[in-house]
Amino acid sequence: MTEPQTTTFYEAIGGDATVRALTRRFYELMDSLPEAANCRAIHPPDLTGSEEKFYEYLTGWLGGPLIYVQKRGHPMLRRRHFIAGIGPVERDEWLLCFTRALEETVSHPKLREIILEPITRLAHHMQNKE
Repeated sequence: MTEPQTTTFYEAIGGDATVRALTRRFYELMDSLPEAANCRAIHPPDLTGSEEKFYEYLTGWLGGPLIYVQKRGHPMLRRRHFIAGIGPVERDEWLLCFTRALEETVSHPKLREIILEPITRLAHHMQNKE
């Protein structure tokens, strides 16, 4: 008897190449969309480090290698982001960028829907001001 095979979201969306493309596009959108200006303003001038950390985190979150944890320890996302004032505007702008990047890099609509639901909950959890 063989064990049933389990496919992670990481594998289902295309693995490393897709996660890289998703995070790259996310930060390109944040850096260029006027409607994401408030979210962009709470990030450092150079987004390279932010992009790399998000790539590492998202890789593990989607079921791929736990790069972030191996390099940086437990994510403690709220604590690490507490220095940035994240209100409803910044949260919604972040979600706008993520949603657009997801739509542009993950072709399967059901996978996008499944990924977006917990990401939206996470974004709301990250809000630390009214």
